[in-house]
Amino acid sequence: MISVFGSNISEKEIRRVVEVLKSNWLGFGGKVTEFEKKFSEKLGTENFCMVDSGSNALFMAVKLLELPPGADIILPSFTWVSCAQAILMAGHNPVFCDVEPDTMNVSAETISPHITKKTKAIMIVHYAGKPVDLNPVMGLGLPIIEDAAHAVDSFYHGKACGSITDVGIFSFDAVKNLTAGEGGGICTRDSKKIEEAKMLRYCGIGKSGFEAASSSNSNNKWWEYNIIEPFIKMLPTNIAAAIASTQLERLPELQKKRKEIWDTYQKEFEKENWIIRPVDAESFEQHSYFTYVIRVPKRDELAKHLFDNGIYTTLRYHPLHMNRVYNSNARLKNTEQLNLDALSIPLHPNLTEENVSLIIDQIRKFRERI
Repeated sequence: MISVFGSNISEKEIRRVVEVLKSNWLGFGGKVTEFEKKFSEKLGTENFCMVDSGSNALFMAVKLLELPPGADIILPSFTWVSCAQAILMAGHNPVFCDVEPDTMNVSAETISPHITKKTKAIMIVHYAGKPVDLNPVMGLGLPIIEDAAHAVDSFYHGKACGSITDVGIFSFDAVKNLTAGEGGGICTRDSKKIEEAKMLRYCGIGKSGFEAASSSNSNNKWWEYNIIEPFIKMLPTNIAAAIASTQLERLPELQKKRKEIWDTYQKEFEKENWIIRPVDAESFEQHSYFTYVIRVPKRDELAKHLFDNGIYTTLRYHPLHMNRVYNSNARLKNTEQLNLDALSIPLHPNLTEENVSLIIDQIRKFRERI
């Protein structure tokens, strides 16, 4: 079965993990600091810290904004559940908005109708790695959480996505463009906020006993600590950071493969007038090519046809406002239409030319059923 998502692990990552295992320092340590430095250089800012998952990064991001209890935060319904969960877990209210049908991203136009006196922040998602048009959204005058889980190699007007607004997050989970196996990251415009994040991720303590003992300000009781704020543990491991650092070194080659597959799909499906293709990046943008989403009639039948021929597909994502747990009465036309006709087809560096040809051929064969 051809998988819809996937990461590419080489012998280099395996060697780095073995080195960590042999060092017997598996948890939080120097490899994390090393990755943070390298990724900060890529972002063009020092205000980055690694955590243990993208979902926890979202929770951290909401907390760092220090909003009044029960605030409304506007976010797209067409996104992963962690976005809404982070808002709820931080004591706030998710308010779902629509996305533009061509980019599958929020815009100032889809956000504006939902702004009220209770609105205290906006959460945007760079869907599939296509940057949100941020300037108009920032013009709305509210703090912005920038979900760049799909956008590790995306840029908007020359700035790295995830580093542009008040606080941004990244995901390095098993299927992302840059994987750590599991991991995430936080980026802020305010250096004090990133220091706060580094303190919070260790249960609100800040420094480990070893770090305290190694400090020039160490006393003879370095195991003692003051808890600055109650918080959950979000420390990443040396194992995850070793994988992430190696993936970062390999990111240009991995991204090149993703773009080649994207471009092949765009070229081949241009000939199929029954398929709505995703839009390419604008001249002032760079795309990350996390997932390739087509829109087709008889979407469910196409998905079953592909599955029967050894090709796994999915919808990324099921609209959140349609989940009963959120008790939403929103009616979002574009999102609800995407729920009927959108389909993520395989796009990842493990695909061979034969895989891509098979996917295209099987989709074309389905045309006879329309």
